[in-house]
Amino acid sequence: MRLLTHNLLSSHVRGVGPRGFPLRLQATEVRINPVEFNPDFIVRMIPKVEWAALLEAADHLHLIQVPKEPIQGYEHNEEFLRKMHHVLLEVEVLEGTLQCPESGRVFPISRGIPNMLLSDEETET
Repeated sequence: MRLLTHNLLSSHVRGVGPRGFPLRLQATEVRINPVEFNPDFIVRMIPKVEWAALLEAADHLHLIQVPKEPIQGYEHNEEFLRKMHHVLLEVEVLEGTLQCPESGRVFPISRGIPNMLLSDEETET
């Protein structure tokens, strides 16, 4: 699971609502998977990133190169875009868990895939 994916996921356990974000990331296996740099994609994604959640996940993974916030004119700053490309797309959590901050529900990550399936009792109707 890439950190971009983590930044978009939230818990849908019944009664949680918007308090199900951000999911707490616990990684037991992480790898760096090189991906072709696409600055246009990163420029389009930066406004969608929930920065506090990204910083929390990056801190847990001990990623020190994560900018604390988007910089002015990031669209034309290749160094910034490359850092964000690395953090959002190349850092991949292979094994671990995601935990709902409100309900405490734990979702496993196995082989890079988060399992967000809920039981019938947990789903909102």
